[in-house]
Amino acid sequence: MNSDTVLLGAHISTAGGVPAAPGRALAVGATAMQIFTKMANQWRERECEAEECTAFREGIAGTLVRAISAHDSYLINLASPKDDLRARSLESFTKELRRCDALGLDFLVSHPGNYMDEREAGIARNADSISAGLAAAPGKTLLLLETTAGSGTALGATFEELRDIIDRIAPEVRHRVGICMDTCHVYAAGYDIVGDYEGVMRHLDDVLGIGRLHMMHLNDSKHGLGTHKDRHALIAEGELGEVPFRRVMNDPRLASVAKVIETPKGNDAETTDRTMLERLRGYIE
Repeated sequence: MNSDTVLLGAHISTAGGVPAAPGRALAVGATAMQIFTKMANQWRERECEAEECTAFREGIAGTLVRAISAHDSYLINLASPKDDLRARSLESFTKELRRCDALGLDFLVSHPGNYMDEREAGIARNADSISAGLAAAPGKTLLLLETTAGSGTALGATFEELRDIIDRIAPEVRHRVGICMDTCHVYAAGYDIVGDYEGVMRHLDDVLGIGRLHMMHLNDSKHGLGTHKDRHALIAEGELGEVPFRRVMNDPRLASVAKVIETPKGNDAETTDRTMLERLRGYIE
């Protein structure tokens, strides 16, 4: 894999407004990035005004960033059995898709919901809500369902569960759905990417198809294999170590997959992110 062409970056702060993000991406040498288009822990929605969208796109043009995602609100639960929460989640999800389209983003990363009652019913509600949201917000942005650590009643901890959600999504919008694989989450869910990286990747391909993988979140884990605990650590400084990250950075199947870190920022986000990205680039052979 060529270090000059790899799509690699970080989750970038939008403090001060979305148009402030490109400059921060440039400062850490990013060629890919992820942002929030609104406060992720609040229901309050907003529209992206034309001036904001123009400023953001002009800012991106001055960087090397070639792949951009947003991550939707942590409050959204499209699998909820509670009609009011699911309706509010669907509204927020749809508005997020519209903001992504207005800003010209490539991807929207979303956690599958929490079923809270019965797993199969939750899968059905999640898929049906995704179908409704994509139908209500046409555009080029791809929805990427993120692998989860599988704590509590969270969906998406297995490749088979993600496949079941995708298979139930309405055929007319299913082509707009892909996968984001988080290295911390899959390890916590029980996929041994340290001891059996190739086996995990083959299984991913068999169940979902490697072509559905458009983005990876590169995070080490503070907890061990199969613990179902979602706690990110700095690259090669947690339970994963450097081995799986070396494999990822040199895997030709992942050459076109955008890779973004969500590792702890410390007291100096710019310096920490730049250090982590340089470390990952240093693994390329």
